[in-house]
Amino acid sequence: MAAQFVPYTPDVEDDDPNFDQNLQTVIEKTESYIAESVKDGGTGRALRDAHAKGYGLVRGQVEILDGLPPEYAQGIYATPGTHDALIRFSNGSPHAGADARLGAATGLALKIFDIPGPTLLEDEPDTGTFDYANINGPIFFCNTVEHYLFIQELFLNASAYFSQGRPGAHRFFTEFVTGKGTLDQDNWAWDEFLAFLRLSKTPPANILLSSYWTMGAVRHGDYIAKVRITPDPSFAAAVVRRDIDPTSAAEVFRPALVAELQERPYAFDIQVQLCTDLERMPVEDTTVEWPEQLSPPVTVAKLRLPQQDISGPENLEKMDALSFTPWRVTAEHAPLGNIMRARKEVYRQSSIARHKLNKQPRTEPRSADEALGLA
Repeated sequence: MAAQFVPYTPDVEDDDPNFDQNLQTVIEKTESYIAESVKDGGTGRALRDAHAKGYGLVRGQVEILDGLPPEYAQGIYATPGTHDALIRFSNGSPHAGADARLGAATGLALKIFDIPGPTLLEDEPDTGTFDYANINGPIFFCNTVEHYLFIQELFLNASAYFSQGRPGAHRFFTEFVTGKGTLDQDNWAWDEFLAFLRLSKTPPANILLSSYWTMGAVRHGDYIAKVRITPDPSFAAAVVRRDIDPTSAAEVFRPALVAELQERPYAFDIQVQLCTDLERMPVEDTTVEWPEQLSPPVTVAKLRLPQQDISGPENLEKMDALSFTPWRVTAEHAPLGNIMRARKEVYRQSSIARHKLNKQPRTEPRSADEALGLA
């Protein structure tokens, strides 16, 4: 069975000679946006440059399953057991404000506690935490840091474009495809643009009913994978507030989440999809959805959310103080590809800048109780 899965080797990633130079530009733009968001973001605080609006900090528990096939029992999933966890649900936009203005892209950031072994963050190797930063789409709209330079700028200024009606939208789309005039016609960003259109058409849904992907590839021990966090069907069937209309009120996602968790527990499945074909399941092209016919996702853990009350303002305050990054993982789960590699330093510098501006201590909690102020 193992022979059908592509083994991980370092050469599955491409080397970009301009990576460091382009990355530094992205970091500078990110830090500038975060600094300006204190005045311009509408909250009086520095915002994240993505997933700026959080919908709730939820206590959870991750149960790593016993008896997994050896190809899936890799890294942290090789040791069955139960770990405390925290989940930050959020909108994907870099802006805050009414839900109707922010679109239907939502995120699930997961922090698992008491994971042995050093993380891949050199400035905090011994935190004992393990993060996922997933979004409700299986693909991403950017493949290189060079493309991210202009896509980031467009997204940070999207409201200015779309406030001008159809002409502004046309200009946004044109500048997306052409890289703001920097790309040769043969290299226009059509794949990225089509991926963006697909994600932008995601219908709004109760965030408990969405699936959340890593988008980019990650190591899975000896193999290559994408990870999906998807609703447990039996718990999803019990959700009452299924239809979400962002135009019905300024806040729709958080109230639905709060009400559901006040009434009943919930659960997701953490699933691993192993790569079987680097051509059809590429590492460097995040606009390609990996076909499930080639490799169906396999459940390796349960993410359980107990019945709880997250309605208070202190929940949002504690959520705002946390940071999540796909690089707070052990080496067996390293993110793969240039876009995933760029997220390492962009997320780190973004977190440092935001915590400094908001005068928050930037410390990684050792337990869910500590993060929630109960330790």
